[in-house]
Amino acid sequence: MELFLMRHGEASFDAPTDRQRPLTEVGATQCQQMAAHLAANLTGLDMVFVSPYLRAQQSWRACQPLLPQPKGVQTLDELVPEGDPALCHDLVMAHMDLAQAKTALVVAHMPLLGYLVSEWVPGETPPLFATSAIAHLECRPNPRLLSLQGPRDLALVV
Repeated sequence: MELFLMRHGEASFDAPTDRQRPLTEVGATQCQQMAAHLAANLTGLDMVFVSPYLRAQQSWRACQPLLPQPKGVQTLDELVPEGDPALCHDLVMAHMDLAQAKTALVVAHMPLLGYLVSEWVPGETPPLFATSAIAHLECRPNPRLLSLQGPRDLALVV
């Protein structure tokens, strides 16, 4: 079982609430760059779980045309910056198990994403995610963090 955890793209601070912060043009471009990189290394995508916040929804929409068509996309109200990592882990796993999913993408926020890495990989220190960064986890049978890459990492590979 593979899981990809993605932080939303760069967001503007010009919004009435944190929940309503939109992506910047740079943020949308970085999401597309990361999605193209992910698609080149991905054979399929069973499920996508997205935060209800505007910048995460927009990040998913920027990625969607570049990724394999998932079998299901769900907005989970729990995937917010201050979300409970144990609860979010259990919700995602329950949905994946129910759907017999082998691969999933979660689009959410810091600090939640860092703590989610530690939920899936016991003993792993919660990493910091740059905007648009994607962590690749193997969840079963041997939980481990395989990689964590952001847009700057891709620029270094060229």
